[in-house]
Amino acid sequence: MRNPRVAEILSALAHGDQRVSLPSRLCAACLSALPVSGVGAALMTVDGPSGIVLAATDGQARQLEELQFALGEGPCVEASGGSRAVLEPDLVATGTSRWPRFGAAVLAAGVRAVFAFPLRVGAIRVGVLDLYRDVPGMLTAPELAEALAFADAATEVILHLQDDGAGSVLTGPADGRAEVHQATGMMTIQLGVSLVEALLRLRAHAYASGKSVSAIAADVVSRRLFFDSESGGTIRQDPP
Repeated sequence: MRNPRVAEILSALAHGDQRVSLPSRLCAACLSALPVSGVGAALMTVDGPSGIVLAATDGQARQLEELQFALGEGPCVEASGGSRAVLEPDLVATGTSRWPRFGAAVLAAGVRAVFAFPLRVGAIRVGVLDLYRDVPGMLTAPELAEALAFADAATEVILHLQDDGAGSVLTGPADGRAEVHQATGMMTIQLGVSLVEALLRLRAHAYASGKSVSAIAADVVSRRLFFDSESGGTIRQDPP
């Protein structure tokens, strides 16, 4: 079941200023909701950072995002390679020892703490959400929960942008087209998950494979593609 807070965030984004991109709206909303000084969102691939910054709340946040790609180190790079958030509350104490080049640059920019959240659906990596603050200190438990909700919302936003126009993941749990709806229904049985989670899995596989959502849905409906819960949600092509 989708976290109610994630649904609230996505609903607010869907009704926000349409002249501003969804990733930019999300970063701005995250900045307003949490005690941080900058937010950035970047795309990832199966091979690691893609070098594409989707959005940032200001020029400095964007520069720090791009710097991590250039240097090949930093919380964004580290988070993209794992399944856990990278939480560094005191960059003065540990930043340069953890990331020698990025740590020096981020300290020079006046940043004192950074929190990076991997955006994933199962084993598929789609991006990273980075939060920067100009004072040291860990996020409180409620603030961390809020950051995780924004990370889940960012995952859905990225997959929505990749979609081929088959409805909006931001406004409803299921896609509008019959074939995609049928495929998600089949996947709920195969994986034992909700329709919302099945649609996310469908879109994540489309993202990873570089195909359209409708093409993946057609493969599921025709049984050329099968999502197997017994093997951890992995995919078998042309199952027997």
